[in-house]
Amino acid sequence: MAFGVFIHRTDSIYDDSPAEQYQFPRQYLRRVEACVGDWIIYYEPSKVTETRGYFAMAKVQQVIPDPAAPDMHLALIEPGTYLDFVNPVPFNAADGLVERGLLNDEGRISGRAQSAVRPLSPADFNRIIDLAFDASEVVLPRVDETGFQEEQAPFQFEQNRDRVNYIGSRIVRDRIFRRIVLRAYDERCAITGLKLINGGGRAEVSAAHIRPVERNGPDVINNGIALSGTAHWMFDRGLISLSDDQEILISRQVNDVDSVRGFINKTLRGLPPRRPSERPHPRFLQWHREHCFKQ
Repeated sequence: MAFGVFIHRTDSIYDDSPAEQYQFPRQYLRRVEACVGDWIIYYEPSKVTETRGYFAMAKVQQVIPDPAAPDMHLALIEPGTYLDFVNPVPFNAADGLVERGLLNDEGRISGRAQSAVRPLSPADFNRIIDLAFDASEVVLPRVDETGFQEEQAPFQFEQNRDRVNYIGSRIVRDRIFRRIVLRAYDERCAITGLKLINGGGRAEVSAAHIRPVERNGPDVINNGIALSGTAHWMFDRGLISLSDDQEILISRQVNDVDSVRGFINKTLRGLPPRRPSERPHPRFLQWHREHCFKQ
């Protein structure tokens, strides 16, 4: 088993869904197979406008031939392992190249940098993960219904397995997901349009999974939406939903439709993140309409 880097573009021509599968040609088969059972890091190349650099991690579960495309294969991602980085990591950081395994004997970037799939050394994996979850940036603790704040767990790692075990915990993943979603939505509720900050400087908005974790929903930004308390309650209970083009749908089971219309923003559409790559994916919105929304 070994760590690896998978190159993925937002505008990819491949049948990729980073939280679920990665499509690749036969030439990379051995490299991908070496990653089965271990972690890979997704990298978006600099040719992409507003590249995210190294932007997420996931665990490869298995590799299978693509039944829909001859000479292509699929790396299937282990459910519940995909996680967007709090801080996308650039190819070149303040102290130089992050992925130092790409340097040749002369200290120059080798041709391996062009490979869509490439091995990643434990040292480079650790370096990227440490930058992606910078200890100097506090991941806000959650507050339960009694007002009790969970103790903030520090990002301190000694071994690479400490890193993945820590990040793999549900509490930490929830905190990271909240941080990523709220940043994408500028801490503003997508339904009401309100941006409310309490006296402690904490945003009064939550990061909701469109397809819940307990229903196999991944911790991917496209499966997240920022919602205020009332909007979150209504969304989870299927009283409101979103169409693929962000129109806010109101269930016929709502008793007072006029009041609901008065509380949503004037555009009558969900307010999306600025970056297209962070907007709700139609696949997750469809799941919510079909399995949660009360028509």
